[in-house]
Amino acid sequence: MKLRPAPPESNLVERSEILDGVGMARVLRRVAFEIVERNGHDAYFVGIRTGGAWLAERMVKLLVEGGEQRPDLGAVDITLYRDDVFHGLPKPEIGQTDLKKSIDGRTVVLVDDVLYTGRTVRAAMDVLADYGRPRAVQLAVLVDRGRRELPIQPDFVGVRMQTTAEHSVRVMFGERGEPDRVVLRERSGP
Repeated sequence: MKLRPAPPESNLVERSEILDGVGMARVLRRVAFEIVERNGHDAYFVGIRTGGAWLAERMVKLLVEGGEQRPDLGAVDITLYRDDVFHGLPKPEIGQTDLKKSIDGRTVVLVDDVLYTGRTVRAAMDVLADYGRPRAVQLAVLVDRGRRELPIQPDFVGVRMQTTAEHSVRVMFGERGEPDRVVLRERSGP
């Protein structure tokens, strides 16, 4: 299978706003409380770097502000676990996997910003396998844009939408100095 490199950012034009900052916060709050409702306080929030890690941190903060017990929080870096690490990634940046508490026997909730092909989630599950054996792994995503290449489905979804291969969903974060928002972009030109 030949993997296509990601389209250059300059070829993408914003088509619509999916969520503004207020909508993003509202969706994160709903998803966070759904996770606790289903799992109690056993859930171990593990964000997939980078966007998923920021979202997991935000969800934990929202739960604490809402009076819930603080869940365990971690992050995984999938760079070296990607099946395209040596194809189309100009300079892969390796981040840190941070799992301070054991995942053995726990319900791990992987958190990511956008679910597309499922390959990122598969790589994150490979990382988890190197750190232990969770009782269960669940998936929470801010945006599910469809078009899966692997049989991976989210357990918790903020926004579900169908896209084409010409589309891109970009999540913008205050942590990057951007206004919080989610936008749908489309490739323009060759």
